[in-house]
Amino acid sequence: MTTINKNDFVEIEFTGKANNEVFDTTDKEVAKKMGLEYDVTPLIISVGNQMLLKSFDDFLEGKEIGKKYSLKLTPEKAFGKRNPSMIKTMPIKVFHEKEINPYPGMAVQLDNYIAKVLSVSGGRVSVDFNNPLAGKDIEYDFTIKRKVEDDTERVNALQEFFFKQKFEFVIKGEGKDKKVIFKKPEIKPFVDIFKPKFNAMTGLDFDVEEKSEKKEVKEEKKE
Repeated sequence: MTTINKNDFVEIEFTGKANNEVFDTTDKEVAKKMGLEYDVTPLIISVGNQMLLKSFDDFLEGKEIGKKYSLKLTPEKAFGKRNPSMIKTMPIKVFHEKEINPYPGMAVQLDNYIAKVLSVSGGRVSVDFNNPLAGKDIEYDFTIKRKVEDDTERVNALQEFFFKQKFEFVIKGEGKDKKVIFKKPEIKPFVDIFKPKFNAMTGLDFDVEEKSEKKEVKEEKKE
């Protein structure tokens, strides 16, 4: 029997429901029944490192691989209660300046926040900045498919979550001397920010390949 501990990387298949309606899934069968066209795959995460909703993440520790689990969360433990002060009334010109014609139910991005348009009337727009899942009971059905030991898979999982894209890298060294070296010098400042966190999560060192300076060789013409 293999149980899961903090910092373990695992592949997890789950379906999240809000008031019995699916809002997220990595289960192909569930996605197929919903008629989703995009390809879904199990997610690889590092346990205890907030790569999932905190209450869900905390629940994973001590669980067994291959066993089916169900977790029910109240709004307080999930996405919080709805906050009336997060509903704002804004002049419609704010939207027109961004070339947006608002209508009820429309999702919009304002000041780096995603909001939902509730109503449009008399040149004013009522907008809800609450998380769409706020105030709802949440349930997760999940299975931990396997523990991920491969370093390449673990690094790619971190890239997908924190970088939102994948950069080419190589892994050099053995044992405690293993080092992940990204081959794109331009991302060094970004990697330096995450290096301590990534090291704590994987036990690997992280660095970026230095720029190779081209040396121009001048040849003197012989007369």
